[in-house]
Amino acid sequence: MSLPTQFFRRARLSCAFVFLAVVANACGDDTEVASTPATETYASALGVNIAAMQTKAENLYYQDVIVGTGTEAIAGKAVSVIYTGWLADGTQFDSNVGGAPFVVSPLGQANVIKGWNLGLQGARVGGKRRLVIGSGLAYGAEGSSPSIGKNKTLIFDITIVAVN
Repeated sequence: MSLPTQFFRRARLSCAFVFLAVVANACGDDTEVASTPATETYASALGVNIAAMQTKAENLYYQDVIVGTGTEAIAGKAVSVIYTGWLADGTQFDSNVGGAPFVVSPLGQANVIKGWNLGLQGARVGGKRRLVIGSGLAYGAEGSSPSIGKNKTLIFDITIVAVN
């Protein structure tokens, strides 16, 4: 093989490796993946114990902190709630405590995250339910706002006030 042919063959191979390295880097560390509550690290102040929680769907965990005795929240009903939401690191991002109840209507089809539509079903009036929601059932890869970034696990404490 002549020297120019060897040179061009090596140059093509070098360019191919450089291209692959650039592509691999672009797809590497900057890519965020969906959160998984079972492997998440939670701020101790939240008191989340995933092992003690039940699952409603993949990456949706719940625990009835207080078991309600009133009407059960079922799909199609309007559910009024008082809630506080946190990120896994303990940052509170939303709450309506001290304000008017938030109405999820109709449950199962409401304009709320899927984790709420699924996770509130079965809760009863007077009860307090904790939801731990993986990003796939929350705001996903888009996030919601500067306070809820991409692929974040969300934790909610939700008190069921009324079911109509």
